Amino acid sequence: MTAVGGLGDFLRARRGGIKPTDVGLPAGTGLRRTPGLRREEIAALAGVSIDYYIRLEQGRENNPSWAVLDSLADALILDEEERAHLHALARRTTRHSNPGPEAVRSGIHQLLQTVRPCPAYVLNQVSDLLAANPEGLALFHGLADWPVPRRNTARYTFLHPAARELFADWQHSAATTVANLHAVAAAHPDAPGLADLIEELTEHSPEFAKLWQRYDIRRRRGELKTFRHPRVGTLTLTYEVLQISESQRMSIYQAAPGSAEHDALHLLAMLDEFPTGPAIPRD
Repeated sequence: MTAVGGLGDFLRARRGGIKPTDVGLPAGTGLRRTPGLRREEIAALAGVSIDYYIRLEQGRENNPSWAVLDSLADALILDEEERAHLHALARRTTRHSNPGPEAVRSGIHQLLQTVRPCPAYVLNQVSDLLAANPEGLALFHGLADWPVPRRNTARYTFLHPAARELFADWQHSAATTVANLHAVAAAHPDAPGLADLIEELTEHSPEFAKLWQRYDIRRRRGELKTFRHPRVGTLTLTYEVLQISESQRMSIYQAAPGSAEHDALHLLAMLDEFPTGPAIPRD
């Protein structure tokens, strides 16, 4: 079982990505044996002892104060989201185990139908597909070929052969997928299926393994996304992410009325290979 990254992993990853000149230190001459900053350099910048910092990286110290965390965040040049992630990792030992998966409410199933022809679907914390309207399932070409338990958008991004053609900017989609999983791992390390998914993707996708080691942090948020769909052509959609419960989020893709993209959304619902009801039956 692959362990979900903790505080020490995050500190090492971020330390390795900082150049001495980024924090006002001289570059020096010759090659540095350590990528990025040395432990003693981060400890000095954060105002903690080198022994204490080493214990943090090695997981032997798991109760740093908020002041220490803020000092480390400053030393590591963390942005707002990464700073919050650092605090979440430090709080992990006091968090309760995550509850099991919850059913999608009937009102959410109704909402999925109400927003048609906008593609929409509901995911859990680890991006398992819990429900979708016909356009939402059809948008991810080939996803319906997989049995329901394997329908996961992170798995699709890295392991489905259609994904690299579908996503016009696959690299961006891949990076944001991994960054979101890292954010989930910090807030909900015991989320059902998380460790198994990370292990599977690490084993079968070298790209995932490399991105996972980068330790970028980014929660899902709305943006423009371009698809090269083999059935309805190229379309650029705006998508929004709505948090509907602690463990579920809804993504809705939109196009301006009267646009070519909006016409393409109507075509998605007409593809005869897809069902007309929810992608996954209700319990």
